[in-house]
Amino acid sequence: MSKDDGLKDIRKHKRVKDMLLGPLERPALQWLCEHSPAWLTPDMLTTIGLAAAAISFLGYLLSNFHPAYLLISSFGMLLNWYGDSMDGSLARYRKIERPRYGFFVDHTLDAVAQLIFFVGFAISPYARFDVAMSTLVVYFLMDILVLARTSTQGEFKITYGKIGPTEVRVLVVLINTVLMFWNPALTLPLGEFRLYDVVLIILGVSFFGVFIFEVMRLSKLLRDIDEGKLREK
Repeated sequence: MSKDDGLKDIRKHKRVKDMLLGPLERPALQWLCEHSPAWLTPDMLTTIGLAAAAISFLGYLLSNFHPAYLLISSFGMLLNWYGDSMDGSLARYRKIERPRYGFFVDHTLDAVAQLIFFVGFAISPYARFDVAMSTLVVYFLMDILVLARTSTQGEFKITYGKIGPTEVRVLVVLINTVLMFWNPALTLPLGEFRLYDVVLIILGVSFFGVFIFEVMRLSKLLRDIDEGKLREK
């Protein structure tokens, strides 16, 4: 596949998923595809993924009354993984892909789910609103990078440094579990920061650094490709 194919036909993009948990996730998805009932469709799975984000949001809202409600948030996060990871996997397994429709709907609703998750963080007693929203902005920047890279280079890459959506979900579930028993706080001149704040800041700064690096690297690469084609003319 040439480096122009992504711009010409979304069906030909190359998927790159070099994930830390890939050796565990790929066999699990294969098993789930093989054992999924015939009535389960990719569209249903996409809907499940979005509904799961709302379930997680509800858990964070209720956690203002008791930390045990974080179990609901963790369940929603795991259910979101199931719906979001399985919709495309099942379509490819059954060879019923709808590349343009699937790509558009999947990534549009992913953005909605991300918004729901981060607002959930923000309304819980475990994260500051400004920290959660700032990290959401960076997450959206990474989404834009992924989609721009797919359309210009024909390469769909959602993992950087072996960290992708699955690893982030697992991290969130682990943090939820810790917070049910221990909610440390750190007071600094800028205010009070809790465990979620620290993790979100680390993720936000790391992803923003990756965004800047990849934008600079890909800009140079694509410029060289385009200028080379101009010289060929």
